[in-house]
Amino acid sequence: MSLNHVRPWRNIYRRKSRQIMVGNVPVGGDAPITVQTMTNTVTTDIKGTIAQVQAAAEVGADIVRISVPDQDSSKALKEIVKESPVPIVADIHFHYRRGIEAAEAGASCLRINPGNIGSPERVREVIQAARDNNCSMRIGVNAGSLEKHLLEKYGEPCPDAMVESGLDHIKILEDNDFLNFKISMKASDVFMTAAAYQQLAEQTEAPLHLGITEAGGLMSGTIKSAIGLGNLLWMGLGDTIRVSLSADPVEEVKVGYDILKSLGLRHRGVNIISCPSCARQGFDVIKTVEALEKRLEHIKTPMSLSIIGCVVNGPGEALMTDVGFTGGGNGRGMVYLAGAKSHAMDNDKMIDHIVEQVEKKAAELDAAAELEAAE
Repeated sequence: MSLNHVRPWRNIYRRKSRQIMVGNVPVGGDAPITVQTMTNTVTTDIKGTIAQVQAAAEVGADIVRISVPDQDSSKALKEIVKESPVPIVADIHFHYRRGIEAAEAGASCLRINPGNIGSPERVREVIQAARDNNCSMRIGVNAGSLEKHLLEKYGEPCPDAMVESGLDHIKILEDNDFLNFKISMKASDVFMTAAAYQQLAEQTEAPLHLGITEAGGLMSGTIKSAIGLGNLLWMGLGDTIRVSLSADPVEEVKVGYDILKSLGLRHRGVNIISCPSCARQGFDVIKTVEALEKRLEHIKTPMSLSIIGCVVNGPGEALMTDVGFTGGGNGRGMVYLAGAKSHAMDNDKMIDHIVEQVEKKAAELDAAAELEAAE
């Protein structure tokens, strides 16, 4: 068994929501919190879009969203869906025909606000297309694109306006007996986003899609998303997440998993626990961790690795990880396996050796999981 498990004092109460399916991926209920991203290619660039979807899926994306702004994109979507290893969400704004076309093209979910696509007849047409093609929907409320009457009523974007918008869209779907939907309440302001989700969670059983929209670049956006999404997840809110960064979609997925791993909510790959380094370090911790992060990217098995520069905290951290290395003296350090001291290793051979030990442990864990599943 891996030492990377959730301990009782780390359990997070999770809001109970209705479960829906996005293709073959369950969202809500007791399903794992899923990680999403969105392509930033031109959708009609079929080859480029497929490559981006596959790259995101390779690092763990459960669901990928693709913008469908015109009819040519709808045609391209059909080809993309055929090649996608994960369910595709079609991002639709305003034009009801794009929603119908996307559902017919094989999209697993439509990101569409029913109140923004025209008459009740058009709404019913989109809902029927979703039903006919086993397609779910996501209501996507965004502080930057609230309805004019709500801005006039509240004077500015605010949590109350966002929630009212969301409930209005929910009512349209529920009045048409369509419950196969999730909903998001996104703003670039962390406080506004958190307040909107908290209010909404008390008024619907729909699954919640979490996100801090337009969060920023890789560093600043990661920090903002970690604060906003981390607090909501800690409160038990959220069934699927998307980290919105001005960066490669692959990075969004990695950050999403890091946020979930930090709260013990979901694990994928190697969780490296490492010190910031200081004058006591017995080896170059920073360069070592950088090298190990790259060398271990292919590991999908949830497990933990501690890389600590000296014996002050090293042995203690190693007790709680699957594999560990603690710096010592004379160019050597100690390798720990399953929390126990195992053997010494020269620092200059340590990286290759740690990779070997992690791969071996991952194989053991995978074999044990397969045996357990067979029983």
